[in-house]
Amino acid sequence: MRDPNGVDLDNFPSAMGIVTRLACDRAKQEGVAVEPLLRKAGLNQQQIDDPRSRIAVKAQIQFLALAARTLKDDSLGFHLAQKFDLRGVGLLHYVLASSDTIEEALQRAARYSAVVNEGITLRYHEGKSVGLSFEYAGVSRYTDRHQIEFAMVALTRVCRQLTNRNLPTTRVSFSHQRKNDITEFRTFFGSDITFGAAVDELAFSPSIKGTPIIGADHYLNELLVEYCEEAISERGSKPSSFGLNVENAVTVLLPHGKARAGTVARKLGVSRRTLARRLATEQLTFASVVQRLKSDLAKRHLTDESLSISEIAWLLGYQNVSAFTHAFKRWTGKAPRAARQLAR
Repeated sequence: MRDPNGVDLDNFPSAMGIVTRLACDRAKQEGVAVEPLLRKAGLNQQQIDDPRSRIAVKAQIQFLALAARTLKDDSLGFHLAQKFDLRGVGLLHYVLASSDTIEEALQRAARYSAVVNEGITLRYHEGKSVGLSFEYAGVSRYTDRHQIEFAMVALTRVCRQLTNRNLPTTRVSFSHQRKNDITEFRTFFGSDITFGAAVDELAFSPSIKGTPIIGADHYLNELLVEYCEEAISERGSKPSSFGLNVENAVTVLLPHGKARAGTVARKLGVSRRTLARRLATEQLTFASVVQRLKSDLAKRHLTDESLSISEIAWLLGYQNVSAFTHAFKRWTGKAPRAARQLAR
């Protein structure tokens, strides 16, 4: 499909993988051999070199985690999003840039986010604030940190660039934990940041809704929207694993001690009986989902030297260290401190 100027819309660079490619460039600039990291994530150089190649969300998340550890940059996604050419986002950028107002652009972002990232669904909301919430589909939220930080920074930059205004946020929240200094996050977003929140969200004052987009092109927007609608229709929506939905709901409830079946069922809009039945169709139980999640999270948290054992116990919903230690020994055969020493 081509626009009136002859641009081949089917050959737009794919935004699925832009942050992976940026991370590869950064690693190469710092003299890091990226091929071994790509292989560990199930990727290859050919996928990186082809801007139209779609990179799976899980592979992207894994590669970013590997690259961040290798580069010793705990805020890799945040840093990568600061200076890249926003046109690299591809089709979605031009949809937003041709919209009439920032409100319309945010609504378009929510509607067509699946075209550029199959693992994150955006929800538009308005009321006391206007903005977007980010929901994970088909991938475990706890595995990600860098992709979500990249996405929120990039989206904020787009809003500011398209309106030619330094729009401050009113609320920014991430469901993952962050213990180190977050001053640069506050400086960029212009508001307080919450980590370990119940939702991933980016919000602005409702007063920005009618702010016009500089260079809006109504005719181009109609064409791009038509193309996006066709892409969504052809691709269809892949049903997400119910077990993953339960896991993502449990993740944000664990530190608050509210990861109970009834609470999770209400959060997902089903009854406890339906929750159990749908998990059973995937050969799962609520207890098995929670136990596997706690085990995986514990191993991940233990690699973060900024977290003490008592803090990890709290993040997993345990009232004391001894209860966590007992559970961790049951899962791995080792005490948490011994596992951390081994990881070192």
